[in-house]
Amino acid sequence: MYENYIKRMIDLMFSILCLPIIMLVIVVVFPFVCIDDGLPVFYNADRIGRNGKLFKMYKLRTMKNNSPDIRTEEGDTFNSEDDPRVTQVGKILRKYSIDELPQIFNVIKGDMSIIGPRPDPPDWLEKYTEEEKLFLNSRPGITGYSQAYYRNSVNSREKIQNDLYYTKNCSFFLDCCIFLKTVSSVFRHENIYRK
Repeated sequence: MYENYIKRMIDLMFSILCLPIIMLVIVVVFPFVCIDDGLPVFYNADRIGRNGKLFKMYKLRTMKNNSPDIRTEEGDTFNSEDDPRVTQVGKILRKYSIDELPQIFNVIKGDMSIIGPRPDPPDWLEKYTEEEKLFLNSRPGITGYSQAYYRNSVNSREKIQNDLYYTKNCSFFLDCCIFLKTVSSVFRHENIYRK
């Protein structure tokens, strides 16, 4: 009941209320991204959505044009403070999670929720175990349990276990805790990069 109806209604109300502010931030950031590394300003990535359905996730571009896709030995996306692929403006956008703001449009479309498991790239769909696929019952989120409490400090396998925990315990109270923790983590700049 909560996840299918009440949560969706909260997502829409929150997104519509925040939309003017988010649009203003995007308009302000737009020329800085252009000056730093040209167009495009947005990065649209294929991601795994609810029930395994793929969708286009919107972000502000933080990497240089035509940057290679670098992965760790575990298959995680490489993430480092001194990553040469990240632009100077991109470092600031990542530090304050401003690059994630366009995902509000994914929430309005119904692809995502404000809070839920962070979506993985398509190649992870065949790597999930049957138990792990349970977290795909939830809409992916702009932030989530793993993102709020661990951000980028855990690998993908640990993240999936955190996502499973969220799916099995999803509630209004848990979502409120995640939201508050996310705000705290962003302002404290916690776990932006993998150690």
